[in-house]
Amino acid sequence: MNRSEPIVRRKLSDEVFLRLKRLITSGELLPGDDMPSERELMERFEVGRPAIREAMQALSNMGLVAISHGERAKVLQLTAKSIIKQVDGAAKIILSSSKDTLEHLKTARIFFERGMVREAAEKATAEDVQRLRATVAEQRSFRGDSEAFISVDMKFHTQIAAISGNPIYVAVSEAMLGWLKEYHTEMLIWTGKEQFTLTEHEEIIGRIEKKDAEGAEKAMIKHLERSRALYVMNSEK
Repeated sequence: MNRSEPIVRRKLSDEVFLRLKRLITSGELLPGDDMPSERELMERFEVGRPAIREAMQALSNMGLVAISHGERAKVLQLTAKSIIKQVDGAAKIILSSSKDTLEHLKTARIFFERGMVREAAEKATAEDVQRLRATVAEQRSFRGDSEAFISVDMKFHTQIAAISGNPIYVAVSEAMLGWLKEYHTEMLIWTGKEQFTLTEHEEIIGRIEKKDAEGAEKAMIKHLERSRALYVMNSEK
């Protein structure tokens, strides 16, 4: 057999990273635990400070530890939200560089939310409906304040996803809405379209309350198709 299969030596920091990750994934270190100090790790693995710091930064980038200046790093509880957040920066870069990608995200959001609202119509309790109504009332109080109005708008849509009881849906909802927020224009406010949004939200709640999955889906599609024009690239504003 003549095929060449060279063995590639790992960087010291990569080896330290793998060993530290094993401490976490094996359960030797649990969420909330302090990581060993840099000095302890340097002595344990017989490496220098730069290798330890590179490895710790890699763990932080994966959402496995939280690094605070002057304190020991802490092991984090991995959640759907923390995992999806790892792609946050890359997603924003991709969106900022391509109008087509923004359009794809808008379309994906509609596909996602029509499923979420059907799920909500099937599963919502009276308390869920009351919570949604309270959120719309809160949103109404922020008319004229674009930042607060849009923030509560995101909260409304995430609450619908939360009715499913699936934390992955909630994490996906929060991520998509966060990526889109940067492209939401103030047209919502200065064209007086706030009232359209509030009325459409109330219609969606009414359908959910009546357990009308098909009607809720139609109301959501109508709402999102109308509002998708409010999300544009900076160059178009």
